[in-house]
Amino acid sequence: MGREIASTDFSGEQFQHFGERLRANLRALELLLQRPDFGEGELTFGAELELYIVDSQGTPLHVNQEIIAALGDPQLTLELNRYNLEYNFSPCRLADDCFRNTEREALAAIDKINACAAQWNGSVVPVGILPTLQQSDIGYQAMTKLPRFEALTRELTQIRGGPFTINISGEDTLQLAMDDVTLEGANTSFQVHLRVPAREYAEFYNAAQLVTPLVVALAANSPTLFGHRLWQETRIPLFKQSIDCRPRDSMHPIPARVNFGNNWLRAGAFELFAEAAMLYRPIFAICDEEDPVAVVRSGGIPSLNELRLQQGSVWLWNRPVYDPAHGGHLRIEYRALPAGPSLKDMLANAALAIGLTKVMQERISDLLPAIPFNYCTANFYRAAQSGLEADLFWPSPTQVQPEYHRASALLEQLLPRVPEKLAAMGFREDDFQPLLEVIEERLAARKTGARWQLEKVAELRRDLHKREALIEMLTQYRANSAANLPVARWQ
Repeated sequence: MGREIASTDFSGEQFQHFGERLRANLRALELLLQRPDFGEGELTFGAELELYIVDSQGTPLHVNQEIIAALGDPQLTLELNRYNLEYNFSPCRLADDCFRNTEREALAAIDKINACAAQWNGSVVPVGILPTLQQSDIGYQAMTKLPRFEALTRELTQIRGGPFTINISGEDTLQLAMDDVTLEGANTSFQVHLRVPAREYAEFYNAAQLVTPLVVALAANSPTLFGHRLWQETRIPLFKQSIDCRPRDSMHPIPARVNFGNNWLRAGAFELFAEAAMLYRPIFAICDEEDPVAVVRSGGIPSLNELRLQQGSVWLWNRPVYDPAHGGHLRIEYRALPAGPSLKDMLANAALAIGLTKVMQERISDLLPAIPFNYCTANFYRAAQSGLEADLFWPSPTQVQPEYHRASALLEQLLPRVPEKLAAMGFREDDFQPLLEVIEERLAARKTGARWQLEKVAELRRDLHKREALIEMLTQYRANSAANLPVARWQ
């Protein structure tokens, strides 16, 4: 989706040709994955961080294109709304202090962006949903004016055949209808990329799906929208509903373009790519001239640009990525982690997600029969709604039947096994151990970013009106985040 396009109008013939190209891409990928050595190589870690740009009062500042033009940094890219930016970090080998290097790069990048934004009296803040966001900040006037975003809005709206409806209930209830998809831009995340060998992709991906609810419960950082107290991780339902383009009158709806998946993987990553290509109507019809099957048969690595473009318009919370670089390889993109509260918190969430995945991978095949996939999906939404208080359906090799367990109890049980698994993967102990201490501290204090936000606003409401309390809470949040202080230590 980050690929820029020159045209926003595509004919039926162009979409038909794009569909043919997609099928050719799938045939090529299937052949490529049959190579015994495909995707082998040292594991690498990478990440993307989405940021809000705000003014001195913490309200959205529409200057993302101006900042991009001023900095000219190829690792900095535009997002859907004019008050959002994304920074793409340099991939790093696990053994090269990948967490520490990413943190240093992030701090330098944020300093550079803030120095530039200062000319508009602005700065950036990592937070799942900006607490001070108002409904007037959403709409076509807030959208970054680029052809790919214009095409995205038009095509999804046309497929939908009517407004996008939002209905989220927590302590408060929010119901509204939007004529465009710009409410999707309210969500900002910290997306983690990990290279995964093709031969073990199915087991690793299934394990990631199983543990994602646990990580979401501990990472929650978006408890409000437009001042309404909703889910601990409101991004999860908001992202799905804000671009849910399934026709309202359809008797046989396909899965939403934002979803947790349709089933456990049976054989490998190909199943996920095939679903994205075959289930969902394309949004863009941009085709290359490459013959991908011929490239594979000649021993080369195809670009598969059509498949990658289609994959970028289907938002699985754990998404497979094909990359032709470095001899071609596969990655998993963990997309469920929110931005913020601090860089240390975000990297700690990443270490936890990867470590828990590896903990569960070794016995995932034995556990899957005990947890139907729809229960895992339910776990994901329960965790997003209730955070550490969520009760999750969990398989166990020592019990006749799975039982429900509190998310916090499951984390306490599994966390001691994470260090050995991270070390076995190639991460350095002195790189990941400080981050696991951040996780331990947060779990012991039961203090997520979401809980801190809600408790701080409740405290401030004793003396301030709601809007004033939200602004003051965000002021304190920004100070703590800028100091890179883990949220468990916030007052």
